[in-house]
Amino acid sequence: MRLLVTGGLGFIGVNFIRHWFSGNPDDSIVNIDKMTYAANADGLSDIEGKHDYELVKGDISDPDVVGKAVRDVDAIVNFAAETHVDRAIQDSREFIRSNIVGTYVLLEAARKNGTRFHQISTDEVYGSLGLGSKDRFTETSRYDPRNPYSASKAAADHLARSYSNTYGLPVTISNCSNNFGPYQNMEKLIPKAIMNAMRSTSIPVYGEGLQMRDWIYVEDHCSAIENILKKGNHGETYLVSAGNVKRNIDVVKEILGILGRSEDLIKFVPDRPGHDAKYALDSSKIARELGWKPAYGFEEGMKRTIEFYTKAQAK
Repeated sequence: MRLLVTGGLGFIGVNFIRHWFSGNPDDSIVNIDKMTYAANADGLSDIEGKHDYELVKGDISDPDVVGKAVRDVDAIVNFAAETHVDRAIQDSREFIRSNIVGTYVLLEAARKNGTRFHQISTDEVYGSLGLGSKDRFTETSRYDPRNPYSASKAAADHLARSYSNTYGLPVTISNCSNNFGPYQNMEKLIPKAIMNAMRSTSIPVYGEGLQMRDWIYVEDHCSAIENILKKGNHGETYLVSAGNVKRNIDVVKEILGILGRSEDLIKFVPDRPGHDAKYALDSSKIARELGWKPAYGFEEGMKRTIEFYTKAQAK
């Protein structure tokens, strides 16, 4: 296969490209990335220059860039997105441009070329569950985005689904829970907590840290995407989760425990406006229909993540 990966220098994109080449060494990948603050070029430095990998610096909202890149590819995997909720609350313009307009431009190029399209989405499009709720979102749950970031991702999902229904474009969508692992941007909770703990500096936690998130080690997410690309039914949505629903404060405490640091490093800060209380996904469909299941437990994934950042800090 020849894949067009967008946002391939972002956290999940880097891990996906590495994952794909490890299991599909005869395939090739074109990577479009705008190379903003969230890009991590070092994550693919050992792949740069190989004949089966091409990096295109460009914006997915530019039809010329996308039109050239989409030629002769078998599938598009759209990771490219502005993702940081706090930035979206401060100014959502780039989120609208990248997450909605960019997805439209990609879908148009896919339609003109008859190219398979996979949309990488998020659990946040479904809104928030109550902290005491035992419910989990499913593929039939109603969309209820509650901040500009999740609203832009919801719009992109609807666009992708409409191109499947209207034009018969071979589209799949995956909504995944919170990822953690190597190469994640330092503004996110887990890498920030790890790095601050190693430096013995305070770790900011919103409110009382009671919000709950459904965590998955990034390698498991990548294997789920591969399953969907190879075996998923066109027009379908698949939720991806490892079932690790934890309070933010407990995640931070687990990191401090592994690193042998004091919980006195935790610093509670004013809560984020409109902070969703809880996300939890039911991934039984992808397990039942595609045979996917996570390979890493939360503790093993966290130890691998801490090991990665420890080595990176030592360099």
